[in-house]
Amino acid sequence: MKFEDLLSEINGFGRFQIMVLFINFIGRFSLACHFLLSNFIAAIPSHHCDISHLNIDGILGNLSREERLTVSIPAQEDGTPASCLMFSYPQFHLLSNSSSTADLPIIECQNGWEYDNSTFISTLATQWDLVCDKRAMNKLTTTIFFIGVMFGAAAFGSLSAIFGRKPMLLASYVSGMGFAVASAFSSSFIMFAVLRFFTGFTITGIVIISSVLNVEWVSIEHRRLVGVIDCISWTFGTMGLALIAYYIRDWQWLTVATSLPIIIAIVTWWWVPESARWLIANGKIDKAHYYLRKCAAMNHRKEAIASMKAETLANIIVTDRRNRKYSYLDLVRTPKMRRLALLTGITWFSVATVSYGISFNISGFGLNLYLTQFVYGAIEIPAKLSIYYLLEKFGRCKTETGSLLLVGICLMINTFIPRDQTTARTVIAVLGRGFSGTSFGTIILYSSELYPTVVRQNGMGYNSFMARLGVSVAPLILLLDDIWSQVILSSIALCAALVAYQLPETRGKCLPETIDDVEGIRRNGLHQHLKNGGKEDNEVVR
Repeated sequence: MKFEDLLSEINGFGRFQIMVLFINFIGRFSLACHFLLSNFIAAIPSHHCDISHLNIDGILGNLSREERLTVSIPAQEDGTPASCLMFSYPQFHLLSNSSSTADLPIIECQNGWEYDNSTFISTLATQWDLVCDKRAMNKLTTTIFFIGVMFGAAAFGSLSAIFGRKPMLLASYVSGMGFAVASAFSSSFIMFAVLRFFTGFTITGIVIISSVLNVEWVSIEHRRLVGVIDCISWTFGTMGLALIAYYIRDWQWLTVATSLPIIIAIVTWWWVPESARWLIANGKIDKAHYYLRKCAAMNHRKEAIASMKAETLANIIVTDRRNRKYSYLDLVRTPKMRRLALLTGITWFSVATVSYGISFNISGFGLNLYLTQFVYGAIEIPAKLSIYYLLEKFGRCKTETGSLLLVGICLMINTFIPRDQTTARTVIAVLGRGFSGTSFGTIILYSSELYPTVVRQNGMGYNSFMARLGVSVAPLILLLDDIWSQVILSSIALCAALVAYQLPETRGKCLPETIDDVEGIRRNGLHQHLKNGGKEDNEVVR
């Protein structure tokens, strides 16, 4: 008997599986908020040099605020005050003569800046004056966070393969929320950057563990539905962030507010089951028997409970897992596993770079930040619901390839639209965001089906590492000129489409349990109990 056969007997998508999906849905809400939090806390409001010190001796007299700015700060081409420069001394003649200021003595801001608080009460930029020559520090906080996510993905992927999915999920919940809340009360930028690194490091365990846990508890025919539900949870987080940020304009309390939902996830964690596949693969038969009986009882399959024996579970996955420990090195020890790791790694890197390159650019089109963020999330609902149909109609490979091609085309079109046509550029960007949501949702499910049980968590950890490497690069790409950043992101998407097309199809196939399943190897004496199903099992990954 294969594990899929056992799942069918106890119902591979009943009340038990719905409970697991719902609990993991809650935890992933905060994760999406934190991944996009920098769109608001790292925003740079309009600002100009602080000129209050010039009026200490009353030299500005009874001038209005506009007149004080006119004589103290040079105007930009659009007529607004310069952000980083001021006159070395007041130019009163400008009040009566609007001649060119090009030849007037100009210096950098001497006494800090004044910020426009109409959109934000406070951000990182206003807290620590991260403007002008320190402007890039705002993007740097995003990169630092995702470097933490990158290393955390590798760490939690390995640790959850060793200690199990459930305990490491709790560790991710508690530590992630702790570091996130602590970062909101940082006394310096360096302290904030360090705490954001550890927030990213710990909170990423939520997504890689919950994704695998969801897939390992459902039957073959319901895996695509689970993939869609996982994606929708991310979409709700994206849209929810826009609403929360709209009402909470202070960066510290916004950080706290987006972290608090994890408390609910911690409470509901007690009802999360350990992966029965992982338990059996690690020789913990009695524990696996306990959860499988619990699943059968909740799904009202009493006849399955009576026939289920702990002794028979040991034969479901025949592997030498109990005699050795698997690691990330097993992803590259054999030829087909090496090829699989290379292709999925490149695809995850590219999908993440492009997706977040679009998501981080909500201020690049001149429209309302909150509306743009909300629309970016809303467009993902039809995009990700379409995954359910596309995966069945065209399969994983064609869906992933096609969505990446469409993302690349949208980004390329935007390079030819003039910057002053903000509405047209935003519409194309929203379409690109929708296609990127489809590609991201597909690759998560796709990868969890490609890797065998014994290294599935390692594989997802490695892929998440590559994705977060891509996300870390995305803010740096956006530091370039708008046209060049769009060209680079478009090129990455188009190249990724070619890579994704090389991946094997998994639609309707059993999940591979061992590395031998991927390599198409059968050892003498093993799998004799699968004689009738051997042909199908060899089709797991071809």
